[in-house]
Amino acid sequence: MRRSALLLLLPLIYACNQTQSPPPTLQACRPTQSPSIQGLPPSFQGLGDFDAPHVPGELLVLGGGFTPQGLLDRAGLLGEAEVLSTLPGGALHLRVPPGQERARAEALLRAGARYVQPNYLYRLLARPNDPLYPESLFDPSRQQPFFRLIQMEQAWDRFAPGCTPTVAVLDTAFDPKDPELAPNLLPGYNATPDGLSGPEALDPSQPPSGASYQRGEADHGQGVAGLIAAVTNNGSYVAGVGWNRIKVLPIKVFYFVGSRYTSTTAVLDGAIRYAADQGANVINLSLGGPQDLYLRDSISYALRKGTVVVAAAGNDGTDGLRYPARYPGVIAAGSVRLDGRRSDFSNYSSTPADLVMAAGGNRVPPEALWSLALNRDYGYYRGLGAVYRWAGTSFSAPQVAGVAAMYIAQYQPRYGQAPTPDQVRTCLTMTASNGGRYDPQTGYGIVQADRVLTDTTYCFP
Repeated sequence: MRRSALLLLLPLIYACNQTQSPPPTLQACRPTQSPSIQGLPPSFQGLGDFDAPHVPGELLVLGGGFTPQGLLDRAGLLGEAEVLSTLPGGALHLRVPPGQERARAEALLRAGARYVQPNYLYRLLARPNDPLYPESLFDPSRQQPFFRLIQMEQAWDRFAPGCTPTVAVLDTAFDPKDPELAPNLLPGYNATPDGLSGPEALDPSQPPSGASYQRGEADHGQGVAGLIAAVTNNGSYVAGVGWNRIKVLPIKVFYFVGSRYTSTTAVLDGAIRYAADQGANVINLSLGGPQDLYLRDSISYALRKGTVVVAAAGNDGTDGLRYPARYPGVIAAGSVRLDGRRSDFSNYSSTPADLVMAAGGNRVPPEALWSLALNRDYGYYRGLGAVYRWAGTSFSAPQVAGVAAMYIAQYQPRYGQAPTPDQVRTCLTMTASNGGRYDPQTGYGIVQADRVLTDTTYCFP
């Protein structure tokens, strides 16, 4: 596999100068805060969706000015409900008897709480392909035709960053020692309560008794991070969109909740706020779930801090974006196949949204692209090897996130500050392949990285 991957990387190498020198040491890009972005409206109240997948026996409560004990006392839940934590945004994280979530939520509302929802579960938006898919010198999984659709080679020739941008990848697991990724990784953070040692433990979570991983599940995070920041032009495996000039902040958010490998509202809420507080320029969310008040609030918090949020559109092939891609202010990333048409699995939106596309494969006929994977045996989980063929809107999103980070790095030295999230969304949508027009199937079209770095109307006015 290594020999074929090396051959397939050569066209990407020759797209830029063949004589390479180490990139200059640059300061981090500083996000520009947007305090006008509002959080939750004070009038918001009611119940969340208790039919959506959620953690059994857990509630998130937006109080009505009462102390936790006072609210539980008014609701008649003292001795029955347990306060697990207070989330960074102020919500109470409660444990109640499993199966009684809705009844206890209604009791809390009657007692004066503003809003109560379950602790939702989130799933990955990947569609891994068979690793035995035929391979040759003209392997259809090579990266170049995928990157060509977003004009990546032309963008590399124009990329002159004035600072080093950071993309926070909130995902499954990461191998910080992988030489194909390590030079472009920042120290990571384990946002899950999985019991691994220390906040920087990024290994796959150990399954509880009776549970196990599906093939490739834990490798997802390494694959997403690789499309942004795989070490490029080193004669080995794959290239990253950032050509060694973007750093990835790896944040582990997936773990086992019972027998399910998933993430939760509480974990994602804290992880998004953590990434924004660390000064991440972009957050990549290659995951999806139900409409979620608390996640919307944490995304608003990140946007106010100046952090751009990119999220996968979803792999249902239906009209309607998955959350969090559907939230205001988020750049939604859908997928097209190599002929430019929408991928058969990619969600779309007949209602105008901040939707752009990148090539992320197809189901029938099958298309996939190479990226990194976990090349380790953890005892309870065996990685897929050094590289793997991936498909899904999960792998469109990091391409869009990487282009957004490139724009930020090129904008800051010219204007003395980073563009706001609104400016980034305008630049990416208005320069995409649909020419500023919205199409229900493909949104604003395929991201055009070269235009993002050069446009003087929407990007560098």
